[in-house]
Amino acid sequence: MPLPTPPPVGTAMLPPRTYAGKVVIVTGGGTGLGKAMAVEFARLGAGIAVASRKAEHRENGVQAVAALGARAIGVELDVRNDDAVASTFDRIEEELGPADVLINNAAGNFPSQAVKMSANAWRSVVDIVLNGTFLCSAEFARRAIARTAPGAILNIGATYSWTGGPGTAHSAAAKAGVMNLTQSLAVEWAPNGIRVNCLAPGLFPHDDLPPVLLARQNPEADCKRIPGGRVGQPHELGWAATYLCSPYAAYLTGHTMVLDGANWLRRGLAMPDFVPIDEQFP
Repeated sequence: MPLPTPPPVGTAMLPPRTYAGKVVIVTGGGTGLGKAMAVEFARLGAGIAVASRKAEHRENGVQAVAALGARAIGVELDVRNDDAVASTFDRIEEELGPADVLINNAAGNFPSQAVKMSANAWRSVVDIVLNGTFLCSAEFARRAIARTAPGAILNIGATYSWTGGPGTAHSAAAKAGVMNLTQSLAVEWAPNGIRVNCLAPGLFPHDDLPPVLLARQNPEADCKRIPGGRVGQPHELGWAATYLCSPYAAYLTGHTMVLDGANWLRRGLAMPDFVPIDEQFP
């Protein structure tokens, strides 16, 4: 028997209006899991800034939030550019107000054999995932500290940060850096009332994936490989995010929460046959 399914989409996990009057920035918040998190914050009363490089993604996220009657704006942002990060925060403050919560969800990922990976491919993923997380976090913290306001930052990690994995040399290294950065910033900024946590999702099928990974999505088959017996539903990730950034987690900082139905812990004495990387991703 699999783990129980969660309550349906639209059910709030926290008390209504938990985020009333608060401003939440979600990078990469227009599609996939970023949008799912943005929607759950909006459901609890937050104003949402959907930050993305692509106009259609921004519009997609804004529409999903606005459908709930929440305030929302779309802001163009390349998280790799420190000047762009600063100007984007300026615009958000002008239109919504100072940010109370930052979700560092923007990511770049595609499977690749390490020996075939170009320097530009490596830099692109590390720049978005690790450098972008730092630049946005530092900008958020500087502004919160200047106005002596508390805040919460949630970084998005990955369980293969602990293990590595074939085809993920770039993204696993970058995500490992994000998880370590989470711990360092949590210690530095706790005296300023700023909490920094990380959320490492397991398999949550969605449409915001590179084509090669999208083609491999098979929830029915995946369920057989997960100890919990099912894949995750995107709104479950949204609930975890809203809790980690909420007043109900006020003493929780520097923590990485894994939400994956015990999947990354399933290593045992009998392992499946090993498939070399060049056979997985020719």
